[in-house]
Amino acid sequence: MNPSSALLRAQLRCHPATPVGVALSLSVELRAHGEALRLRYTLSGDTAALRIPAPAAPTPTDGLWQHTCFEAFVAATGEAAYREFNFSPSSQWAAYRFSAERERDSAAEAREPALPMPPPLIDTTPRALTLTARVPVTALPRSPSVLHIGLSAVIEERDGRLSYWALHHPGERPDFHHPDGRALRLASPLN
Repeated sequence: MNPSSALLRAQLRCHPATPVGVALSLSVELRAHGEALRLRYTLSGDTAALRIPAPAAPTPTDGLWQHTCFEAFVAATGEAAYREFNFSPSSQWAAYRFSAERERDSAAEAREPALPMPPPLIDTTPRALTLTARVPVTALPRSPSVLHIGLSAVIEERDGRLSYWALHHPGERPDFHHPDGRALRLASPLN
């Protein structure tokens, strides 16, 4: 997709190795908006058949990906380092730094333990769940030009089965950390 600061819309697909057992669709709207990157995930369909995390205190929390969770992976052009953001319908969130594929940047996380993030906003209806997250520009990788973004989600059904959704699945197994999964291009809000 071409770099742009306009509103971008993307449809996520379920990975064929983890088929979903209910009728669902998942879309994301993304926009560099002021001092933040705004992500709006809309999960539509038989949401009553899903296990949705209960509301909780809006704090940074590890392990959100083990249940229904919406994610974004962001890297600067030409960089191995990237950031991972997780947003739960519980209103909890997580932000991680990686120096390379699946290699946590412990030194950077020790200097700045929690990237400052506002909690996601949740809206539910009987047939849809919408989660809106704002990632401050200060939490994004520093890039003078283009950000490479991977959009993804883990969806849990009531029986505990997990399905893995992404804009692009680069392999035979779900792998949101793979650099080829960051298929969306967005002009850096730092421009």
